[in-house]
Amino acid sequence: MSKLYLQRHLKSQWNLENKFTGWTDVPLSKEGIESAKDVSEQLMGLKIDKVYTSPLTRNKETTTLILKYLGKNDLLVSTDKALDERNYGDLQGMNKDEAKVKFGEDQVLLWRRSWEERPPNGESLHDTFNRTVPYYKEFIERNLKDGKNVLIVSSGNSLRSIVKYIENIPDEKIIEFEIPFGGLIKYDFDGSKYQKLQ
Repeated sequence: MSKLYLQRHLKSQWNLENKFTGWTDVPLSKEGIESAKDVSEQLMGLKIDKVYTSPLTRNKETTTLILKYLGKNDLLVSTDKALDERNYGDLQGMNKDEAKVKFGEDQVLLWRRSWEERPPNGESLHDTFNRTVPYYKEFIERNLKDGKNVLIVSSGNSLRSIVKYIENIPDEKIIEFEIPFGGLIKYDFDGSKYQKLQ
C-alpha cells in the first residue's frame, strides 16, 4: 500500500499581510521559515519516494526547507505549473479585510471557497480542479499505483481541488473545507481507493 502526503506551504509574506496572493510570486515570511522545522516533524520518519510542487517561490521554498529538515535533499522534486495556486484575478494584492468591506463578506467567501464562483478575471475552484486533477491522475496517481510514496507541497486551493477529487467531496460542501498553513493530510492508497489517515 502506498502513501500520499499533501502539505500546504508555510506562511508567505502576503499571507502575513492578509493579502490575496494567487499567482503572484511572493517568498515565505520570516515566521513561515521559522516554522519549517516544527512542520517537518509531521513527516519525520515517513518514507517518501517522490516529491511534487509548483514553481511558485513559496511552494519551492517550503519544499526545500522540509526536505532539508528531513535529511532528504537528494530526493527528486518534480515542478509543474499545474499545481500552482488558483488565480485570484483582480483580487491579487488586495487586503482580504478591505475586499470584504468593498464587496461584502458573503461574496468574498464565495470567491475564496466555493466551487463555481470566479473572482473578477480569476479562476474558480472548478477551474483549478480542471488544471490540477488531470496532472495528478497522469503523474502522481500513477506513482501511487506503482507503490511509490508521494509528497505534494502546494498551495491551499490546488490541494483543496485534489482533496475534492480524492474524497469525492460534493460541490456544495467544498466551501467548508480548508487546509491551514503548514497543514498536512495523509492517505493510504491501495491501487483503487484512498483511506484518509489521522
